Amino acid sequence: MARKKDGSDQTALVTGASSGIGEALARRFAQGGYNLVLVARSGDKLKSLAATLSAAHGVKTWVAASDLSQLDAAKKLAASMKRARRPIDVLVNNAGVLAHGSFVDMPAGRHRQLIDLNVAGLTAMLAHFLPPMVARGRGRVLNVASIAAFEPVPSLATYAATKAYVLSLTESLSEELKGTGVSITALCPGITATHMLDSARRASKELTKLPGFVVGSAEAVADEGFEACVRGEVIRVPGALNLAAILAARATPKWLLRRVSGAVIRRMK
Repeated sequence: MARKKDGSDQTALVTGASSGIGEALARRFAQGGYNLVLVARSGDKLKSLAATLSAAHGVKTWVAASDLSQLDAAKKLAASMKRARRPIDVLVNNAGVLAHGSFVDMPAGRHRQLIDLNVAGLTAMLAHFLPPMVARGRGRVLNVASIAAFEPVPSLATYAATKAYVLSLTESLSEELKGTGVSITALCPGITATHMLDSARRASKELTKLPGFVVGSAEAVADEGFEACVRGEVIRVPGALNLAAILAARATPKWLLRRVSGAVIRRMK
């Protein structure tokens, strides 16, 4: 298949690329002509995906198995890219974990897992990959957040808080990076059909009651994320229903939003 020219031989590094939104984003960037560095804990899954994308789109692909929740994982990954003389033009911070349930019923270690990957891991990736982009005067970053970043979500309290951090950090950095040639985007999808959602449903009966029309596809989310990233948008909320919910939430007093969110969750139990 002839390679598309959008990527102009640039390289995108995608974390959490072995499944779900991360895999869909990797496929979309490959379709756009970007070479890829695929990062996740599962090296075998990444190798299979890398071979498929190279064959389908004529792009170069490299695999880097890494657990980004671990201390110094981002530092080691950046160092390996530097040794390989492989500058990263687009950083896609998708790796993340979700846990659903009452805060007090979760062990402290589970809360720490969410923070280690969703917050600390993402921040470390930015700290190591943003400076070279700024030094070169070009680059793009796509941080995958969530519509949960915009409002309190009982039963997803820690997860929502980590995504609020991602959104806030992205918005702050979008201003810091003005004039540098580097853009940063927060992709804020709603509920998406992924393995992460399947796992959460198995662990929590409330999530099995979600109506099908509120669950979006990973491919549609990836299409919007890719478009927003290459355009240099700061925030993209995929899906008209999700966007309407966010606009309504922002216009609603905080105290009322908390009560409505709590009432909805209690009715699902």
